[in-house]
Amino acid sequence: MEYIYGALLLYYAKQEISEENLVKVLEAAGIKPDEIRVKTLVAALKEINIEEAIKSAPLAPAVPHAPAAAPPPPAPAAKAEEKAEKKEEEKKGPSEEEIASSLASLF
Repeated sequence: MEYIYGALLLYYAKQEISEENLVKVLEAAGIKPDEIRVKTLVAALKEINIEEAIKSAPLAPAVPHAPAAAPPPPAPAAKAEEKAEKKEEEKKGPSEEEIASSLASLF
């Protein structure tokens, strides 16, 4: 992905997307470029109209970032059960839902 991001950065900076320029961008980002990947990407992009590709690309739906409302405080008996459940969950590690929601928040 970093190679594509580098090429897009060159495109938006209105610079030529060449092997030399892409290598400079990648090195400036602290990435050691792979010569074969650079050549392949530059060759592939010469046949693509980047403006049209950007316009036709599907956009990801916007995810609202509003904080969720806090649930009402649980009853005292429920607190003890909840603590026991949390201890069990901590032993098991994060659930698949927690992992998925954490990954989704990155985007």
